Amino acid sequence: MTTVLVVDDSRVSRMLSRQFLLQKQPHWTIAEAASGEEAIDKLDSVTPDLVLLDLNMPGMGGLAAVTGIQAKCPGTRIILLTANVQDAIRDKAKAMGIGFAEKPITEARIDQIIAYFEKP
Repeated sequence: MTTVLVVDDSRVSRMLSRQFLLQKQPHWTIAEAASGEEAIDKLDSVTPDLVLLDLNMPGMGGLAAVTGIQAKCPGTRIILLTANVQDAIRDKAKAMGIGFAEKPITEARIDQIIAYFEKP
């Protein structure tokens, strides 16, 4: 069974991600965290196959959380979700070995995320 951890300080973004993911993949398990710190703590009880990670959050932001997530769950695929579409952010994500997807969360965006996750 596939487990996805959705990390976003916006409750609405987490809800939309959950809704669209479960529409496409109803057998997946969705866990949520509202911050980078909460996401890393949650890894003590959840082992995600995929992490959807917001860039800008209070406290530990997405890029800072990547290192902690990768340390606790090596091999977990991570996709940075952000409305900040600057090339520097895309390049940083690529250098960290993670995916990049633009906000807002839409059904089409979730289709792209699922396709990224499912490719070898």
